[in-house]
Amino acid sequence: MDDDLGVFGWQDYLVFAAMLVLSAAIGIYYAIKDRKAKEGVQGYLLAARQMNFLPVSVSISLSFISAVTILGVPAEIYFYGSMYIWFLAAVVWVGPVVTEIFIPAFYRLGVTSAFEYLEMRFNRTIRLISTFVFIVQNVMYIGIMIYAPALALSQVTNFNLWVAVATIGIVCTFYTTLGGLKAVIWTDVFQGIVLLIGMIVTLAVSVNSVGGITKVWEANQRGGRIEFDNFSFDPRQRTTFWSMGVGLGFLWLSVFGISQSQVQRYLCCKTENEAKKGLLMGFLIAIVCFIVILLDGFALYAYFEGCDPLITRQISAGDQILPLMVMKIFKNQPGLPGLFVAGLFAGCLSTVSSGINALACVAVKDFVQPFCGCSPRVMTFVSKGMVFLFGVLCIGFAILSSVLGGVLQASLTALGLVGGPLLGVFSLGMTFPCANSWGAGFGLILGMALPTWIYIGSTLYKLPVQYSGAKSLSISDCTVMSSNTTNATLSGTTTFASTTSLASWNPTTQSPVTEGTPAIAELYYVSYAYYAAIGFGTCFIVGLLVSFLTRGYQQRKSVDPKLITPLFDHKFFRCLPKSFRKWMWCGLDREEMGQGSKITVVSFKHTEAYVGSEASLRDKSVIPEEGPPSYYNYNGTDGAFQQDVTYNNEAFTGDDDLKL
Repeated sequence: MDDDLGVFGWQDYLVFAAMLVLSAAIGIYYAIKDRKAKEGVQGYLLAARQMNFLPVSVSISLSFISAVTILGVPAEIYFYGSMYIWFLAAVVWVGPVVTEIFIPAFYRLGVTSAFEYLEMRFNRTIRLISTFVFIVQNVMYIGIMIYAPALALSQVTNFNLWVAVATIGIVCTFYTTLGGLKAVIWTDVFQGIVLLIGMIVTLAVSVNSVGGITKVWEANQRGGRIEFDNFSFDPRQRTTFWSMGVGLGFLWLSVFGISQSQVQRYLCCKTENEAKKGLLMGFLIAIVCFIVILLDGFALYAYFEGCDPLITRQISAGDQILPLMVMKIFKNQPGLPGLFVAGLFAGCLSTVSSGINALACVAVKDFVQPFCGCSPRVMTFVSKGMVFLFGVLCIGFAILSSVLGGVLQASLTALGLVGGPLLGVFSLGMTFPCANSWGAGFGLILGMALPTWIYIGSTLYKLPVQYSGAKSLSISDCTVMSSNTTNATLSGTTTFASTTSLASWNPTTQSPVTEGTPAIAELYYVSYAYYAAIGFGTCFIVGLLVSFLTRGYQQRKSVDPKLITPLFDHKFFRCLPKSFRKWMWCGLDREEMGQGSKITVVSFKHTEAYVGSEASLRDKSVIPEEGPPSYYNYNGTDGAFQQDVTYNNEAFTGDDDLKL
């Protein structure tokens, strides 16, 4: 390993600046292009619901691959080994659940804010509480997404911390305010390409620097990093197949099922099928990127195998190790450090821009529009103002993060602590017609309280080393030996920084189990990966119990069937008794309800197509107010033609758009 460290030169600044300028230019382009658009708030916040699935899929994939992921996953492999790869098992079941339950539900209702559903299903109080929790959580999370990569870079390069923070915040706020969701998505496409190129180049050069892929594999075998067989059911084990594949699965289900930033991406697609294709394609793209980043982690260990930079004090936190390697291997290749930084910040810009757009959307739809009868033009300006406001708030929290270390660590776990209970509320309402607002309220509160209590306890009682899975580190090959022993073991306590990875890894003294530790501490040792699942389970169970105690069962038939997703009517559950499935559908028989209610469809515009995802044909301006009637079978429940229909002797099936 080379001890010399490169510097960030003018070529690197040029590459980095080019990425920022092009990102801003996309926002300016769409601001000019859509300045006379008539879609108003829908056009600004939902791209007029006319996006193709391909750009949306790239945008969705970047929800997996943030700047924190780029820094944290290689550090995870380096310090803890390869069990984290089982995170991919979560993708296998999360994708189908989202496409079968959540996307159809939101399309069926034609909402803009995901939290509109909660008012329809429960009441406005549940909606506003959930929205407020979401806003607080995301302002903190986005602030840290700005601060964490900037801090890591500043400590191993000559890149100024506050310049980096200001650059990310200002550029994101600028192009998101101007161009809305359309600019966010197309900027994500550009940034995704930059990110992937940067990671592939880093992988290629790092593998070459240690002698090839065979050397990388051998080094990781010697260091015990190759591990795929931990199937322990012990929830205290930090990374196992179950904690990664199931525990983190609930976290990702909350992100991709009910998070506003994702719901907006689904709703901006032309049809429900386009949204589903966008999600599944996005998962495939994310898997490819994730595998590249995992391989970066293996190359990282091979590079530092005999001279750990944490022990030798070259870095002070684990998330700085990848930037350190980049500055070493690219020291004689001007421009390549800039490419890595551009890719890293591209992931950050994507997360921040989609986040502040989502915050503006829920603020406008849930707190402003219900109490303000403004015109669409005025609401568009209000939406832009909200984007700017939340951009400033997130920059402010990024600055605040530099002095609030404890709050910083706590907020990094917020996605799991809040996302799980919010997922529980939505799932409770969508799948159980007996659930009522009392159950939803108590479930949400206790669902947040229990994992938060466990997390606070985990900061007081450090995880014993036998549960951490930490791997041994060595400084035996260092040019200048440390006074410490040549072999050391990493601390068993960490703070996991995001939904996917470690963004601020600070080693502490190992914490073995000691006599006198209270029995309750065993609860605090539960892996961080289960926080979302615990919040979800608590919310769901408490919500059902309270709903039964408050006679929610007696009110089930008054629930609008459109608000219930017939989960147990799915083909996978057809083996269940029909009586049970009927109970799940508010006590009604869906077959008796009929799949094709008659509606009147009069003259059509020949240049337009009916979009099956909309709850109403009239919403798409396809049905004039008056004219000679023609009758077609139309399902008002899910906004799709369920039976074959004809128009001018042409046949269309229920799965097709009716192109006229």
